[in-house]
Amino acid sequence: MKRARILLADDHPLTLEGIRAVLEPHHEIVGTVTDGRALLDAALRLKPELIVLDITMPLLNGIDAAVQIKKSLPGVKLLFITMHVNPAYLEAALNAGGTGYVLKSAAREELLDAIKIVLNGRIYVTPSLSSEHLERFEDPYLAAATLRLSARERQILQLIAEGRTAKEMAYVLNISIKTVAFHRDNIKRKLGLRTTAELTKHAIEQRLI
Repeated sequence: MKRARILLADDHPLTLEGIRAVLEPHHEIVGTVTDGRALLDAALRLKPELIVLDITMPLLNGIDAAVQIKKSLPGVKLLFITMHVNPAYLEAALNAGGTGYVLKSAAREELLDAIKIVLNGRIYVTPSLSSEHLERFEDPYLAAATLRLSARERQILQLIAEGRTAKEMAYVLNISIKTVAFHRDNIKRKLGLRTTAELTKHAIEQRLI
């Protein structure tokens, strides 16, 4: 099989090195990044055939990054490699333009086959992903509510959970502090939460950070 040009995105350096070790004998790794905004920049600059990305990343999560990438590079293939077993995340990944979804626990065994299938234009989902998984932290209803937030609201929620101040969020997103406060209030209303502490707890339980 032809060596595909692949970009890797995960916020854990050890995970990145593990994925690279599996893929490098078979494909060309054009770059590695550790946050969602760096992923956007690298994707537009390197124009890979395939991006292997995590959902949970700093500054911009993988699902929202995927949506933006597909707008500029509609032909790129996106394969998510993640710990999220909740079907809400699988649905969001596919809706964002993903064509592959591999659980990190199965990555070593499945990743090469998954990439082959995705590059051939088909969808790959980890076979073990099923409703039988017992999720200790994730409430499917709140997970789905989180995914119904707008892209900007999810960015704000993630930055809140990372402990960023309103001033820092305004700088990162290039918006006003007043707009940050507006989005924060909308998030609380949509999720039925009242305090920043509750927002942070929810984001951690949903593994957004």
